[in-house]
Amino acid sequence: MQARIKWVENVAFLGETGSGHAVLMDGAAEGGGRNLGPRPMELVLIGTGGCAAYDVVHILKKSRAGISDCVAEIQAERADTDPKVFTKIHFHFIVTGKNLKPELVERAINLSAEKYCSASIMLGKTATITHDFEIRET
Repeated sequence: MQARIKWVENVAFLGETGSGHAVLMDGAAEGGGRNLGPRPMELVLIGTGGCAAYDVVHILKKSRAGISDCVAEIQAERADTDPKVFTKIHFHFIVTGKNLKPELVERAINLSAEKYCSASIMLGKTATITHDFEIRET
């Protein structure tokens, strides 16, 4: 895996992925930025949420569950002093489908958290990570 980060101006940077995608990161105006893009730590959360949600959907589909949607809402807290690592992260999964069994959804979330999601397992070295979920019927 590769990435390239190029300084654009002030506190704005362009991140380019090895797969050919780009994202502009920037800081808030009070930090010298122009708020042109997400903060790097926001991208860490988005990436982690994407990793976990991917796992949950994949596991449920493999189990032949009738899943039609999955949303991961994430709340996080960071340390007050540098390095301002994440200290608490909570995932709330909203899984929509037909006749979804709670035990199957819980199993998918636990497998992601404990075995498959590299990002959340890595962040778990500094943060307490919790999960909950709700099921919505289609």
